[in-house]
Amino acid sequence: MTIAKAWSTPVTHRTGAGAKRATLAALLLLAGVQAARAQEDWPRFPGSAYNGSTGSIDRQFIREWEAAPPKGFPTLSAANVAATKAAIKRYEEIARNGGWGEIPDVKLSNGSSHQAVAILRDRLFLSGDLQERGNSFSYDYYVEKAVKRFQASNGLPPTGVVDSNTVAALNISADARLKQLKLNLTRIQDLLKSAPKKYVLVNIPAAQIEAIENGHVASRHAGVVGKPDRPTPILTSSIHELNFNAVWHLPPTVITQDLIPKGQEMQGRGQSVLTKFHIDAYGADGKKLDPAKVNWNAASVRGLSFKQQPGPDNPLGFVKINFHNTHSVYMHDTPSQSIFGRNFRAASSGCVRVHGIEQLAAWLVSEQGWNQEHVRQMKETGERRDVKLKKPVPLYFAYITAWATEDGIVQFRRDLYNKDKVGTAVASY
Repeated sequence: MTIAKAWSTPVTHRTGAGAKRATLAALLLLAGVQAARAQEDWPRFPGSAYNGSTGSIDRQFIREWEAAPPKGFPTLSAANVAATKAAIKRYEEIARNGGWGEIPDVKLSNGSSHQAVAILRDRLFLSGDLQERGNSFSYDYYVEKAVKRFQASNGLPPTGVVDSNTVAALNISADARLKQLKLNLTRIQDLLKSAPKKYVLVNIPAAQIEAIENGHVASRHAGVVGKPDRPTPILTSSIHELNFNAVWHLPPTVITQDLIPKGQEMQGRGQSVLTKFHIDAYGADGKKLDPAKVNWNAASVRGLSFKQQPGPDNPLGFVKINFHNTHSVYMHDTPSQSIFGRNFRAASSGCVRVHGIEQLAAWLVSEQGWNQEHVRQMKETGERRDVKLKKPVPLYFAYITAWATEDGIVQFRRDLYNKDKVGTAVASY
């Protein structure tokens, strides 16, 4: 069905549910075609994520996609407010007309033939990812491309394969998505009131970091955020300092929830956690203690402080980004780079790890004559140095799970910490 046919079909002679469905179909078809055209070249999928001959996902593709997200559009933008309001109207109409059917948990890929494909086609049409509704059971090129669009806009790697995670995301109700859009519109509007021309945004649910300048994304980075039981806090601050090759002062949560339990476990085996991980313990007087004399089962161990010197085992990596806050959190590099290739990256104790942090660090200190080569030298030489920013850069740790961008694409992310209060399904895919 073409746009012309959709809009030339008279609906004035239809009544009741039939008229509603016809009007909704016309509206969604137009919106879907606009969204599909806007996405025709986005995201650009490098190579093929699916190896049809073996029936397996290309894991390398997923790792590369997750670690290097496309720049895209800023999450915070006045244009996004209008786009999100338009998305709310679309989802209100979808919800009023009963939403979409539930897709069975069956793996589908290009070349599949299954009755679930007809339900999938309808679902993708309603969300604007597929131009033609249809009832075919055939999983063809157009369905695969629509699935990729859906996956990319829902925080999943665009493999084009409908796996269990994709099914879970597809089956989140239109009512739940509508509530998220309304809730996040308010969040975006509140943040925009103070957003300057240059700032850094950490979108916690997306596990991504954006460096924004003059309304454009200078760089976007995969991140690692806090576990659901150790959430990254929502905050507003300003980045004022970079520590290159810094000493790691273990934060309270790591000491009580990680170090002490590990110390007790290893002590029971006659081993020292301090020796193994090259961590130094200090008493209240500031004097360094003998690792062998630290009793991990004594209450007094909670009064000690712990530090780790710069080096390959230091969790801070080669640079730490500081900003004032009451949560003892910061942003930093990490020696464990493989985690950035995962889709679910809520794995820290509250601090935020940044992939490709060299680029972000260089951008932060660019007004002080630094470039990426200077930053790389700090990494290679291991030189210990603190750099204060002449102009602190505003920073937002935000919680945005649903928004639309100026190209008409509606974005959703997992509700990691259940702050949207729309059910567990939105956090579990």
